Amino acid sequence: MHVTGIITAIIIGLIIGVLGRLVVPGRQHIPMWLTIVIGVVAALIGTAIAGGIGVADTKGVDWIELVIQVGLAAVGVALAAGMYGRRGVR
Repeated sequence: MHVTGIITAIIIGLIIGVLGRLVVPGRQHIPMWLTIVIGVVAALIGTAIAGGIGVADTKGVDWIELVIQVGLAAVGVALAAGMYGRRGVR
């Protein structure tokens, strides 16, 4: 993987993570770096799922793939926010 690929993955992960964060209701008290990591992982897994069901390569914008990625990011953000909230309360 080249440096440009890593930078692109971070930028896409940031966008997917922020979109996932916006989908989750309420305020999430997780750091931005964790949002980016969740976004990158959601983008990778979402791409694999979209490829597996045959909707990864379409003409134009891959809306189904994007919805899968944002949905996975939303689940990841919700889980991380829940874990982060419990970690601070003892």
